[in-house]
Amino acid sequence: MSDVLTDPVVPRAPGAAARRLRTSWGPWALAFAVLAFLCVFLLIPVGMVIYTAFVTETGAPTLGHFSNFFGQSLLRESFVNSLTVALASVFFASVIAIPLAYLTVRFEFRGALLIQTLGVLPLIMPPFVGAVALQLIFGRSGSVNLLLNEYLGFSIPIMDGLVGVTFVESIHYFPFILLNLVAAMRNIDGAMEESAMNLGARGWRLFWRIIFPLSLPGYLAGAALVFVKVFDDLGTPLVMGVTNMLAPQAYLRITSVGIEDPLGYVISVIMIALSILALWMAARVMKGKDYSTLQKGGNSLQRRHLRGWESMLAHAWIVLVLLVTLAPHIGILLMSFSKVWSFSVLPDSYTLAHYGTVFTDSRLMIYNTLKYCLLAAGLDVVLGTAIAYLIYRTRLPARQWLDYLASIALAIPGLVLAIGYLRMFKGVNVPFTDTPMVTTWFLIMIAYAVRRLPYALRSCMAALQQVHISLEEAANSLGAGKISTVRRVMVPLMMGGILAGFVTSFITAAVELSATILLTSSQSQAPMSYGIYLYMQSIAGRGPGAALGVIAVVVVALGTYLSHRVIEKSREPTRAAHE
Repeated sequence: MSDVLTDPVVPRAPGAAARRLRTSWGPWALAFAVLAFLCVFLLIPVGMVIYTAFVTETGAPTLGHFSNFFGQSLLRESFVNSLTVALASVFFASVIAIPLAYLTVRFEFRGALLIQTLGVLPLIMPPFVGAVALQLIFGRSGSVNLLLNEYLGFSIPIMDGLVGVTFVESIHYFPFILLNLVAAMRNIDGAMEESAMNLGARGWRLFWRIIFPLSLPGYLAGAALVFVKVFDDLGTPLVMGVTNMLAPQAYLRITSVGIEDPLGYVISVIMIALSILALWMAARVMKGKDYSTLQKGGNSLQRRHLRGWESMLAHAWIVLVLLVTLAPHIGILLMSFSKVWSFSVLPDSYTLAHYGTVFTDSRLMIYNTLKYCLLAAGLDVVLGTAIAYLIYRTRLPARQWLDYLASIALAIPGLVLAIGYLRMFKGVNVPFTDTPMVTTWFLIMIAYAVRRLPYALRSCMAALQQVHISLEEAANSLGAGKISTVRRVMVPLMMGGILAGFVTSFITAAVELSATILLTSSQSQAPMSYGIYLYMQSIAGRGPGAALGVIAVVVVALGTYLSHRVIEKSREPTRAAHE
């Protein structure tokens, strides 16, 4: 950013230099506070995990723990299985997302916006909840296989073992690719498509040689997120009884052998390394290549009408994809009302008793979820706004590193962060009490905030970039101080981005299980995600667990809807002013 933007020249009253000298410590204090938070709750815990994997009990450097890891057949198998499932999930998520994105952006037909909206719904349900629902629909004795057996004489064992985990993860995380790919395709210059068509490119050749390469940044961003999320997921393999993967092995070793078990830390380091490698490779592929276009929102890809048979095939594919991707929601809803559902296409009978059980026994879980997620999301937008301000409105040296440090959390699995907290705060009590820190809900909330900080940060930075510095200069020239300018000018103008970051943090924290399952030390602290997991451990508890899952989905969906309403209302005065 130029000096003109970062150091505006404004008239100063007598004594302004002295006042500037007195207030110049403000940005330094803010930067120190943000850096202290990131060090205490992100860098140091993760650093302790990495350090423990490379030292002996006496503190001597060693690689023996890694040789011990690769010397055990179960752990080698777990490594290969996790890598295979993550890569396979990226592939099948791409198979779902790429045609869906291309059809809805490239062609004109009814319901394109509805299809894109429904395609995002899997993200608002915890994947392990969807796993249970999908077992009832696609399992060996599920609805689909019962129908196939009855009418066609065969069944599809799609929910068994690693194949089942891959199926669930692909359905749950493909929206990351869909959202990024739709955004990228909409920004492609339509003139490039027209030029290719004039040179004879049509159909598959046009897509593969022109459209997909130009939208590659969006695809790679989504694919990298899918890989990281699948690698991090703990609940889905546990619910499906698959333990020969890295995340379940780390969890089982820490909970059974103990916090001192070095192999749990070795697994954590491997998970961190592969997550960072995936994000680095996605960035590396795009390095040195130009994907920019000349148009902006005008001459984008021309939406074409599908001919008769093309329209039938496109709609058939879309309906099939949406039925499969929405199957978890349908299954969990039916399960929440089912009295008996076993070896039948649909439940044999229905009841409202499961909801009565939830509202009687699990009200505290709902309250805990709202408390943790609201506090975590609030903390995220405060930190995100502070970091954005320090980067774009100050000239502090190395301020960009605050963005880098905060973004590291994207590559840190929740399970690893939880292990780091247990290690770091072991033996530490809450100040002025005898309560161990590791038994408090505070660490659960902080883990939620740290894990979701990169999402809120991106929203806050984008919002501040749209606030021109001349508006702040005008406020300063009228006598407003820094704090008053931030409170009365910057924050109101950034409100749309702040709310977007708040909602993103809230809805993703509401379905977090990897960190929750290790940091929850008592039933009274349990949020809904942990409660659903406990319910799903037994057949008898799956009805109430499904009811609690439906409530979680409703809470997340309602929060998303209300946020969009608030954001739209906040934009109305701006639109009116332009008109």
